Amino acid sequence: MLLLITLVLALIPLLGVVWIIISGSLFTVDGLFMILILLTMSGVVGMNALFELRKGGRGSAGSRLGARAVAGGLVERGKVDNVVFYEALVGQPNKSLVTLSDGAQASRLLVFSGDLRNSLPVGKKVEVTYRQDPGAKILLQVSYV
Repeated sequence: MLLLITLVLALIPLLGVVWIIISGSLFTVDGLFMILILLTMSGVVGMNALFELRKGGRGSAGSRLGARAVAGGLVERGKVDNVVFYEALVGQPNKSLVTLSDGAQASRLLVFSGDLRNSLPVGKKVEVTYRQDPGAKILLQVSYV
């Protein structure tokens, strides 16, 4: 449905371009600038439609990244490329940025709460189970594959 609405919104400015050409104001300053504006609008919304087509109607952001749901939470599998730890301000949770990669998919960046440098060694293949909390993920279990 969103794809259909996006395609319609991309075509409406093109109708405006056709109207400007038919009305004969193509070679006026107003007509030229209006055509540029309408083509830009159509291009931006059209790119959004293209991205929706490429996405193929897949579900949430978690499913696009390869996470699968299990009874205890979500599961990601891959090789740990990098773990970066950030110490937050007082009263804020510290965060670890974990980069997982597979040979078939692009790298995925996961933001976890807490220090995971010892739990997720770089270069190891892991399967992490986590739950999604507002702001960051909470690590529940790590299995080395």
